[in-house]
Amino acid sequence: MTTETTSGLHQFWRLAPPQAAQALDCDLNGLGDSSAAERLQRYGRNTDSPSHIVGPLRAILRRLLEPLSLILLVAGIISMATGDVIGGAIIVLILTLSIGLDTVQEGHAVRAAEELRRSVALTAEVKRDGAYREIDVDLVVPGDLLRVRAGDIVPADALIIESKAFTAGEAALTGEPYPVTKQAALPSDADDTSNALFRGSVAQTGEATALVINTGANTMFGAAASALAEAQGRTPFERDLHEFGLVIARLTLALVVIVLAVRVVFGRDVLDSLLFSVALAVGLTPELLPMITTVTLSRGALRMAKRKVIVKRLAAIHDLGAMSVLCTDKTGTLTSAEITLARSIAPDGRDDPRAAELGAIAAALGGDRGALDTALIAGADHAAAGWILGGQQTFDFSRRLGSVLAIRGLDQLLIVKGAPEAVIELCTQQRQGGTIAAIDDDGRAEMRARVHALAQDGLRTVAIASKPWSGAPREIETEDEKDLIFEGLCAFADPPKPTAAAAIAQLARAGIALKILSGDDPVVVKRLAGLVGLKADRVLSGSDIAELSDDALAVQVRSADAFGRLAPDQKSRIVKALQASGEVVGFLGDGINDAPALKVADIGLSVDGATGVAQSAADMILLASDLDVVADGVEEGRRTFANILKYVRMGASSNFGNMLSMAVASIMLPFLPMLPTQILLNNLLYDLSELGIPFDRVSPQATARPQRWDMKRLLRFAAIMGPLSSLFDFLTFGALLYLFHATPDEFRTAWFLESMATQILVIFIIRTNGRPWSNRADPMLTASSLIALAAALIIPFTPIGAWFGFVAPPVTLLAAIAALVVAYLISAERLKAFAIQGDPRNPHHRRARLR
Repeated sequence: MTTETTSGLHQFWRLAPPQAAQALDCDLNGLGDSSAAERLQRYGRNTDSPSHIVGPLRAILRRLLEPLSLILLVAGIISMATGDVIGGAIIVLILTLSIGLDTVQEGHAVRAAEELRRSVALTAEVKRDGAYREIDVDLVVPGDLLRVRAGDIVPADALIIESKAFTAGEAALTGEPYPVTKQAALPSDADDTSNALFRGSVAQTGEATALVINTGANTMFGAAASALAEAQGRTPFERDLHEFGLVIARLTLALVVIVLAVRVVFGRDVLDSLLFSVALAVGLTPELLPMITTVTLSRGALRMAKRKVIVKRLAAIHDLGAMSVLCTDKTGTLTSAEITLARSIAPDGRDDPRAAELGAIAAALGGDRGALDTALIAGADHAAAGWILGGQQTFDFSRRLGSVLAIRGLDQLLIVKGAPEAVIELCTQQRQGGTIAAIDDDGRAEMRARVHALAQDGLRTVAIASKPWSGAPREIETEDEKDLIFEGLCAFADPPKPTAAAAIAQLARAGIALKILSGDDPVVVKRLAGLVGLKADRVLSGSDIAELSDDALAVQVRSADAFGRLAPDQKSRIVKALQASGEVVGFLGDGINDAPALKVADIGLSVDGATGVAQSAADMILLASDLDVVADGVEEGRRTFANILKYVRMGASSNFGNMLSMAVASIMLPFLPMLPTQILLNNLLYDLSELGIPFDRVSPQATARPQRWDMKRLLRFAAIMGPLSSLFDFLTFGALLYLFHATPDEFRTAWFLESMATQILVIFIIRTNGRPWSNRADPMLTASSLIALAAALIIPFTPIGAWFGFVAPPVTLLAAIAALVVAYLISAERLKAFAIQGDPRNPHHRRARLR
């Protein structure tokens, strides 16, 4: 475990207590009240920095100042000012609802930090003026002498001076599922923190005295809170939508200014030109995009809830679909977070149940009910049946073993259970099948080698030994624990979930790379990676990461898939390094140590049962902590984005093409090609036709790979399909003017019919990259499109049409319009493959690439 803080001692566990005390300008006898008061002024309170709270008004303004929001707001206001009150009100209402939903989602980071602060100890026991006493936890300062007992929450990062049978649970901080033995000794390497206590960990057994080193924001725990208090950056969806808004804003402004200026220069009526330009701007504005986005994302959230995923931030659904790398913690996500008995091994290396059975008897009669004892009892079911306790010596953490006298009928057996290196030294014999043989030094060396090999496989071992007991039952003494018979080893593991390997393979097929970011031992991480199908020839540790610059780390993370002994800030560094390489990064975690990475990731995923901090920092919560749920969510995110992209493509093709045609015609013709009210009606009916998009089906090709907004491909699509639409508009103009010699009113009516038919019907072509008949539209989209088209075709022939300036065209003209519409749709279908060339969702592109 490695930590980097803005002040305080870095890697303080590498110091001896006298060195640490010298660095803090104190001794190992505790502080006086005056010295503590001075240090409180120097270091500050043992709390975290308050979260930066963004008020609702500021949050609304930030969203309102987005380019797309400004375009919609201006378009709505101008529409109402020029007489289209209903249309303008609808635009403003849609914008208001969209901003409101986004604003409600804000504030999760603030609540996460508050949850983090509430989860630590309220009081601490420190030595002041020569005596221990309870003080408020926020008054603890570096240099305090701290006493921690079983059940206490550690209030600060500290260096152990003295300990007695002390273990700490650090699962929420490091992901390590086993209790960690803590004692006053210099570490064997940079990653060994057995002599250090960390704020937020829980004392499980024994008692320890420790020198407080870092407090508040300088602790590992505080680093997590500081990360959560930072302002949230834009998500990939928000960045892409911002860029799209800028493109629309520039295009709208340029087209409107050019049309208005040219018409005025040509001597056209200024008021008519202004109204026409305003209507053109409204026509170019994708006012339904917020509604389409919100409804599509909301439907995605409902579908994901059925798949056991709770969505806290709607835009996260898109980000999940765009994810290209998933970083995950080990414990509870890839593994079951439950220690299990993996093997029971005889002294000669064979699998044999005797060692586990004896271990289960010892655990049932005199164990501490910890994780290993629980696994022994569960792994050797009913082994202790009929046995009673005749005496015991509780587990001695200095000798690293404990023993029980087990009695069943006339049988009396001393069973010793503990660390292999401690138990093996007490054995003079070993069991070989049904016989007992002596152990020599070579035999002991072979046993130690077996223990080492199991450790390399990520298995933790406990040794079991026994000795027949003669005489009356009594309490066990140390002298009794000698000349033992070595019975074998019990090996334990936190096994991978049965679904993990298949889910990782499913993610890989979906174009998502998986990386394990764990606080656990690199050896354990490497073994797990191999079990779930990941290539982990090299596992980077926290000490390796600490030596790398950000640029060097960005290079290393590309080739490494597994990381161990990571501190919280190092997990977030790895996420940022991947983002710097252009990846959309998701992070799945459930502990306090995962909170900073959950915050900086593009998509933060936590699980039901995770710490409150992790859940608050996450964008989504998985009710089932399996990776296959993530894979299902990815598919839903891609389906959601595919439907949003359909609306954007519509605006980039026929809608943009028609508005471009209108702008050119308004300059070249002596009359307006369409009246402002007719443009607004065109826009309204077109928008109504798109209401079914959120409900549309999506082809498997569209969900096969990560999806993001690609402005180059979108502009390419618009540059091809938009002019195609304009080409047929110009053909319509030519036919109306030179073949049918249409009057201005007939011209406007005929073009209105042609533009509505092409805009609405082309959705059935560009909604899919394949053939429209091979991937049929959802009935909802079909209904909304055909109803809007029917209204557009009927209105000009009713009394309502006269209000808009329409007249009934002759039958021959209508037939010509129908022929042009059919020709346009055939051309759009043929040109579509070229327009989407280079899109990985394009089946034509994929076949070419495979060849």
